[in-house]
Amino acid sequence: QVQLVESGGGLVQAGGSLRLSCAASGSIFSISTMGWYRQAPGKQRELVANIPSGGSTNYADSVKGRFTISRDNARNTVYLQMNSLKPEDTAVYYCNADLTYWSGRYGYANDCWGQGTQVTVSS
Repeated sequence: QVQLVESGGGLVQAGGSLRLSCAASGSIFSISTMGWYRQAPGKQRELVANIPSGGSTNYADSVKGRFTISRDNARNTVYLQMNSLKPEDTAVYYCNADLTYWSGRYGYANDCWGQGTQVTVSS
C-alpha cells in the first residue's frame, strides 16, 4: 500500500554536496514524522535527522551545521541536503516515515522504511 523511494545518493569527494529525496506513495492518510537514518558497514543504524509534521527539525550532533532536512507535505516528500561531506558520512541512507495509510475501510499506523540509497564520500 505504501512505498518510500529514496534517490540522490552517489559518490562525491570530501567537501562536496548531495541532496537526498524520499517520496512516499500510496493510500496515505497522514504522515507525522519523516526522517533519515544511515548505516555504515559494521555499524548500527543511526538517526541522522527527522522532521515532525509541525516543521521542527532534529539532527544528530555529527551533522549539525552541515545537513538540512526539509519536507514538502503536498508531495509527501522529505529531503536531506548534505553539505561539507566527510568520509565518515559514507553509509547507506534510509528514509523513514511514521504514517497512517488506508487499506479498505481501515486506517493503519505504521513505521515505514525505504530501501536505502548509497552515499560514498572519498577523501
